[in-house]
Amino acid sequence: MIDLDFKPRGVCARMIHVELSDDGSAIENVAFDGGCNGNLKAIGRLVAGQPVDSIVELLQGNTCGPRKTSCADQLTLALREAQAKVRA
Repeated sequence: MIDLDFKPRGVCARMIHVELSDDGSAIENVAFDGGCNGNLKAIGRLVAGQPVDSIVELLQGNTCGPRKTSCADQLTLALREAQAKVRA
């Protein structure tokens, strides 16, 4: 399993914890520290077991209010960073 703690920028969440399958293709678990608790727990449940590429395609570029990013958008950066650990 690939584990990563990602510090998001420009959002309310303080940390995103990501666990991917050994080959980095599927999301095992996602948890957020801070942010909109109910919504972010829901995102974690919705993405568990899903392919990384599908979730990145779906959530990348999502914004929050006037911000140019969102917790969901920051999650896509965390997922790609975790995948990079597999290739390293």
